[in-house]
Amino acid sequence: MTDSLYDWLLFLHIVAAMLWVGGTLVLAALATRVLREGEPGAIARFVGSLRIVGPLVMAPAPALVIGLGIWLVAESAAWDFGQRWIDVAFGLFGAAFLVGALHQSRTAIAAERASTAGDHSQATRQLRRWAFGALAILLILVAATWDMVFKPGL
Repeated sequence: MTDSLYDWLLFLHIVAAMLWVGGTLVLAALATRVLREGEPGAIARFVGSLRIVGPLVMAPAPALVIGLGIWLVAESAAWDFGQRWIDVAFGLFGAAFLVGALHQSRTAIAAERASTAGDHSQATRQLRRWAFGALAILLILVAATWDMVFKPGL
């Protein structure tokens, strides 16, 4: 039976990362499908759902990833904040977080506003920008996963 605090922190850190990666992947796949269909009602429903999914799933996941990651480093004698792989992890986390917080939220809001105003072409453009942002986040998170597994510089 796993009973060390470190093991539980690692478990929760991985689950939070899975939610972040999986949620982003599913939303990107759905956005791609909606964009291919090109139906204004589908775009409106999708961008409207981002207002719910974002705060409930996509916002807590990165917060948990970083909080638990910091706690893991503090809890372990093997890791310290001067190690290169941890610096890389912070950089990649920051990049993914900024794309999500600055780009994704703004383009989702712009898409929803355009859709509400009946501007289908602008809603489509904004959703396409959002989908590219989701792809960027996925690539950053894959790089972060590589960093976590292989720990370069260690």
